[in-house]
Amino acid sequence: MRKHWKIPACKAKPPAADGDIVTVRQAAAALGVAPSTLHRHVNDGLIPGEQVTPGAPWRIRLTAELKARFLATPGEGFEPIRDAMENLGLSRQVVLQRVKRGELEAVHVVRGQRKGLWIKTIDQNPSLFEQIP
Repeated sequence: MRKHWKIPACKAKPPAADGDIVTVRQAAAALGVAPSTLHRHVNDGLIPGEQVTPGAPWRIRLTAELKARFLATPGEGFEPIRDAMENLGLSRQVVLQRVKRGELEAVHVVRGQRKGLWIKTIDQNPSLFEQIP
């Protein structure tokens, strides 16, 4: 039918060289988290996910940058999302929106007593006013 009606064939996209596309379960195993955690991050827009068609299973591109956002211990200046919400005086949705827009940096801590999303709220670079004696 496609030839009869002269409908062009679908051309496959060339694979990107910056990471492997894996299922949510495979990505969760590689990152050391539960699949439900990755689904939540995809739904919140913190991790880019792909679907072949609507309703198809989610796929995640495992890149070095994505792997670097899942740590055993957070770096200096990071605090749990609840503490960040309190210190910034913002709701959870606003904090997540700022992370999505790139205004706040976030990592997911995968080990320890307080695992989960940690937000960088303490800037290590002193401001202009902090330098004045």
